[in-house]
Amino acid sequence: MASSSNDSPSFKIILGSSSPARREILSDMGYEFTVMSADIDEKAIRREEPEELVKALAEAKADAVKLNLAADGCGRDQPTLVITSDQVMVSQGVIRERPRSAEEAREFIKAYSGDRAFAVNYVLVTDLSTGGRKGGWDIPEIRFRHIPDAFIEQVLKEEGMTCVAGGLKLTHPSASPFIKELIGTADSVRGLPRALTKKLIRESLEVK
Repeated sequence: MASSSNDSPSFKIILGSSSPARREILSDMGYEFTVMSADIDEKAIRREEPEELVKALAEAKADAVKLNLAADGCGRDQPTLVITSDQVMVSQGVIRERPRSAEEAREFIKAYSGDRAFAVNYVLVTDLSTGGRKGGWDIPEIRFRHIPDAFIEQVLKEEGMTCVAGGLKLTHPSASPFIKELIGTADSVRGLPRALTKKLIRESLEVK
């Protein structure tokens, strides 16, 4: 559970997420880490502003991981960083989380057609040895072409295509023809912006 060769090897990383995309991104960044799912009731945490909602959810996930570690009686012989994050899509001024039904997913995707959406991300790095936290937002903009109803119905039948914030896996090859422009990075759309995550890890290690 040591760091990558890009940073000091004297710390450990725990990724507080069960997201395969976030695991893949962090691994591709060169970090070694362990995964601890942060099981929280996300619907019990509500904020009016999307930036505040994702921040509150990332903080709640970090708190859940800390409690799990305390219950396990895990000792820490070196600094341990917990990375948690959350994402919502915002379209037409409406916060769109993971859809609760096919009908809601259909509504989300129709709203994107010929319009734009923002993927609002918040990444939080918590240093368990000091209690310190470093966090920040990354908000790419996605501009869409017209999305035909036939594609939407096809998406609703494909397993895994709608089980994401906003109801459409934008990085899937079948979705790419309907994305006119991405102002930001694909890793941020997937839920873990690389540059921000690396920056927060380094800032956390500097506060010693």
